[in-house]
Amino acid sequence: MKKLRSKTWLLILVVGFVLLWTLQSEWLGQWMYPIPYKDTIHQKAQDQELDPLLVAAIIRVETNYIAGRESRKGAVGVMQLMPSTAEWAMQQMKLRSHFSLEQLKDEVDPNITIGTWYLKSLINMYDNNIVAAVAAYNAGPGNVNEWLKNGTWDGSLDTAKNSIPFNETRMYVKKVFHYYEKYKNVYT
Repeated sequence: MKKLRSKTWLLILVVGFVLLWTLQSEWLGQWMYPIPYKDTIHQKAQDQELDPLLVAAIIRVETNYIAGRESRKGAVGVMQLMPSTAEWAMQQMKLRSHFSLEQLKDEVDPNITIGTWYLKSLINMYDNNIVAAVAAYNAGPGNVNEWLKNGTWDGSLDTAKNSIPFNETRMYVKKVFHYYEKYKNVYT
């Protein structure tokens, strides 16, 4: 009976050691934080001179990479583009053939094409303040402009959790940067 207990404890120790070793592995990190559509995200982010891991974090928070989603407010696709924003972006991008709303909702490539262009335009609008751009991606630039103008929020990640007036946007910014850090730890 004592030998059986000793062998059981030895087995538990070995399994525990293997689990601890595995938890540190790159494989487990990529399993816990996968990036579907990795090639598309990388290409579209590169086209806009964006970090693909930031784009991946936004997609993770917006839809968890599930194509075909439509929000209660009408935002569509993996990057949850509002139809009016997508239409404006397509005009600004001078796309020869505009994508239909159904394409933007169901197809990953056009959605990420427009979503990354829009994100880059927000980053430019906020003088490379990525935190303010991410907040504007969620709340709209009009709201973020007002918060920055009247001193409600200074545009930093440190003050986002206490100063952004919209709870949804506070949580959104927090989640995007949480996943962004996780992705950087796993993929760089």
